[in-house]
Amino acid sequence: MENAIRNAVIKFEQEFMGRGPDEVRAYVVRDLVVVRLKGVLTLAERQLAKTAEGVDMVKRLRQNLIAQGRDKLCEQVSEITGAKTLALFTDIDVQIGERVFVFTVDRDIQHGNR
Repeated sequence: MENAIRNAVIKFEQEFMGRGPDEVRAYVVRDLVVVRLKGVLTLAERQLAKTAEGVDMVKRLRQNLIAQGRDKLCEQVSEITGAKTLALFTDIDVQIGERVFVFTVDRDIQHGNR
């Protein structure tokens, strides 16, 4: 399940964000799905991130893009886990180029699988 989620997130990033991350790890912890992505920034975003204003700009842009693709990503996680996705939380650290997704689902999928 974790590998399927990992692959779905990589595909989402490639198709929706225009570039895949360097590394992705997914973890199922009870009723949470945690996905850590490393190396997510484009060259242009890395250049912008050299200033405080640029960091804010990249964070806002990434948050807006995720907001537009949120439903698709949650749907994919639901299909893989067999559980209803209740919420998606995300943040990005622009200085190190890492992003984290945390999905909450409606039941313990770690111990019940489906």
